[in-house]
Amino acid sequence: MAVPPIRIANFSGYLGDRYTALDEVMRGDPVDVLMGDYLAEVTLAALAARYARDASKGYVEYFVDQVRPHLPALADRGLRVVTNAGGFNPAALAATLRAEINTLGLSLRVAHVEGDNVFAELDDLQRAGHRLENMDTGRGLSEWGVKPIAANAYLGGWGIAAALDAGADIVVCGRVTDASLTVGPAAWWHRWATDDWDRLAGAVMAGHIIECGPHATGGNFSGFTALRPTVTPGFPIAEIEADGSSVITKHSTDDGVVTADTVTAQIVYEIQGPQYLNPDVTVDLHNVRLQPEGTDRIRVTGVTGSPPPATTKVAVFGLVGYSVVNTVFVTAPDVDEKVSLLRSQIDRDLPDGVQVHCTRIGTAAADPHTQWDATIAVRVMAMSADAEVLASADMARRLGALYLQGIPGYFHDGAAGLHSTPKPRVDYWPALLPLAAIGHRAVLDDVTVEIAPSAVTRTPGQPEHPEPADPEYSGAATTIELGVVAHARSGDKGGNSNVGIWTPYPKVWPWLRRFLSTEELHRLMPETKDLDIVRHEFPELRAVHFVVRGLLGTGGSSNVRIDQVGKAVGEYLRAKHVVIPDAVLDQVRKQS
Repeated sequence: MAVPPIRIANFSGYLGDRYTALDEVMRGDPVDVLMGDYLAEVTLAALAARYARDASKGYVEYFVDQVRPHLPALADRGLRVVTNAGGFNPAALAATLRAEINTLGLSLRVAHVEGDNVFAELDDLQRAGHRLENMDTGRGLSEWGVKPIAANAYLGGWGIAAALDAGADIVVCGRVTDASLTVGPAAWWHRWATDDWDRLAGAVMAGHIIECGPHATGGNFSGFTALRPTVTPGFPIAEIEADGSSVITKHSTDDGVVTADTVTAQIVYEIQGPQYLNPDVTVDLHNVRLQPEGTDRIRVTGVTGSPPPATTKVAVFGLVGYSVVNTVFVTAPDVDEKVSLLRSQIDRDLPDGVQVHCTRIGTAAADPHTQWDATIAVRVMAMSADAEVLASADMARRLGALYLQGIPGYFHDGAAGLHSTPKPRVDYWPALLPLAAIGHRAVLDDVTVEIAPSAVTRTPGQPEHPEPADPEYSGAATTIELGVVAHARSGDKGGNSNVGIWTPYPKVWPWLRRFLSTEELHRLMPETKDLDIVRHEFPELRAVHFVVRGLLGTGGSSNVRIDQVGKAVGEYLRAKHVVIPDAVLDQVRKQS
């Protein structure tokens, strides 16, 4: 008898996602597993600082409040829950949930997955010869010069599968990969073997698509103006077949849409390239295909898999200092001169060890229609390695004292106030560590299941795609926004920013792939002129994908960019005016 697809419903894409999501999903269509993803790299940085202050915490406490009202229904309906809300302390979250369950007199069983937290083992690992080399620079951790406060390895999905197989109703994880929250339940449901590479790869793909919640249902989508109005896009569901193929859909009563483009947007989000690395399998995305299968249903096929790399990423965080951030405003005319004088006045008599970074935001309009058309913002970020030294700079007083002695047209938002209290700056070191050096375990009651790394591995490597030839279009052309013919989605991979740009129009693809060369991206983004860019193509998705190395410094938690994790890079590129042949634009008009 054929095993039906497993239906996995996401209810969280990050710590801070819609609090009511679990309530909504519990009211939604029937599913088998509820999956909640809370951990981004910048989230781990924030939890790391808290865990360092109080080792009894470090997990996502409000997940307990989210799930508490639904515990009886979970038991009645036989639903499983898998989440990485355990953060730095999954055992503590599991204990808290057991106490809640016992208070209600329920029989739900809670397991946790551990082994990802290798902070206490860093010295021993290095003494054993593991360099914990930086994935971007190749330097060993001992060269960092920063004292780590946390270190978590990215685990795969087999610990989750083992916990479910042992009878767990709720599985709490720490730093498993986001996709592992889907891979584990799918492998358990379909009884896959650890070397079912294509099936596992398909599950990774499905997990990657639904891990960010409403990203797959029209949220944060560059084509939102063409969708039906969606104020509250719902959360996605992955129906994963025994062969690893899947259908991405949503709850039928929820807002939002699932289309080939909303799914593509998530596929190209925060990937390294066509080879997508996971602790359980290496996923080849080059031939991924999307096929509509009814309203709000997209079938995902063409994904293949091969053995995983022998190593996994370890997110190491260290405290590098403190910062204070304020925003003030400057009014035209003479904006350049005013900002220059403002910077000089802010820098005057700063305490030793304090640096100030000013970022100008926006451009004042010529002949402004309103006062705000004449206004730009200046973000003032003061930094120091010492919190007391930074506090002594008293940035609120310093900025507030410039009204009578400073530039005309200067002000701050009185309703928001000015600030002088330092906050920690946490830096990020993406290290590599052999999976064989990590003690991956699933713990249920008094039973511990050890999870062995894959017996077969491969050396990872991205393919090299040649740069395209120059476009061969002739005739009339129009200078217009790139976004007229293309969608985009961007994000972060440590200190690197990735952006995928694709067109929904098949006849536009030949022009887009030729136009979007590495040289052209450097031209479109002058801030990348000294940075390395890696370019790949995804013909089945009609997408060009770039990784801009170092655009985000060493990581979102410590860089000085306002768009810390590169979420707006894609829309910035779509806003650029480029020369597009009229013959290409005619294809858009015909298909719109």
